[in-house]
Amino acid sequence: MEQLIQQMASGLASGAIYALVALALVMIFTATDHLNFSQGELAMFSTYLCWQMIQWGLGFWSALAITIVLSFIIGVLIERIILRPLHNASVLSVVVVFIGLLAIFHSLAGAIWSHTIKNFPSPFPTVTFAGSGYISSHQIGMIAVSLVMLFALFAFFRFTPLGLAMRAAAQNPVSARLVGIRVDWMLALGWGLAAAVGAVAGAMVAPVVYLEPNMMASILLYGFAGALVGGISSPGGAVFGGFLVGVLENLVAYLGNLTEKTFGVYIIGNGEKLTVALIIVIAILTLKPAGLFGRTNVKRV
Repeated sequence: MEQLIQQMASGLASGAIYALVALALVMIFTATDHLNFSQGELAMFSTYLCWQMIQWGLGFWSALAITIVLSFIIGVLIERIILRPLHNASVLSVVVVFIGLLAIFHSLAGAIWSHTIKNFPSPFPTVTFAGSGYISSHQIGMIAVSLVMLFALFAFFRFTPLGLAMRAAAQNPVSARLVGIRVDWMLALGWGLAAAVGAVAGAMVAPVVYLEPNMMASILLYGFAGALVGGISSPGGAVFGGFLVGVLENLVAYLGNLTEKTFGVYIIGNGEKLTVALIIVIAILTLKPAGLFGRTNVKRV
């Protein structure tokens, strides 16, 4: 029972990061109808920026705050300079650009900081408290920071004029333009926010997976799985899907290890966690293509 609780707690911590990545993917998708395959590499590059500022003597939270601002600016510039001219381009052209951005950020990180694995400091002190055997202080911090970020974004999009304008621009660009909303800039701000969210996710997960250019590869796939499970068109669903994938992958691995100990037969374990996430995606897309909370768009022809 203790091991089960520990796996569920660890799954919630991982799911918090997947939820952030899934939300960033959904923010881009709802605005452009495209999946940003470079989201993970952009988050990884931002994490390197944070690490570099820590090496220069800044505190973790100061470095993270500056990184969030820089990541936001990078996201806006990518949309305005690279993606804006492709507004009427084919889907394949946009996909190629996303893959190109992935390769560029990956190569830049390796060229600037090398491909060697680096330790990334945790901002949360190691403390002993009741239940500390089930979950570490860093995992609790990951959950807390992710929830604060998620609630802040919810409040921004729900209660602020700028957030409402961004939602309107994403959902109905034509009507938004008619009421005076600058849709192009709303899309750019959406890219900036997605990049900032990715920076937070990278900084939170780096102490666990260590810092190197490939650190976000599997995280992006898990986030992608969470977004599809919850609904790629539903921000709230994507957040729920991220937490669900984080818990399910740990529970499946736990049950596989328990089966091996009990019956001596290896079926599934920690090495197949990513496979489990992909199986979940395929099952959801087969049974409910729009995701658990997604909307099915019906067009009259």
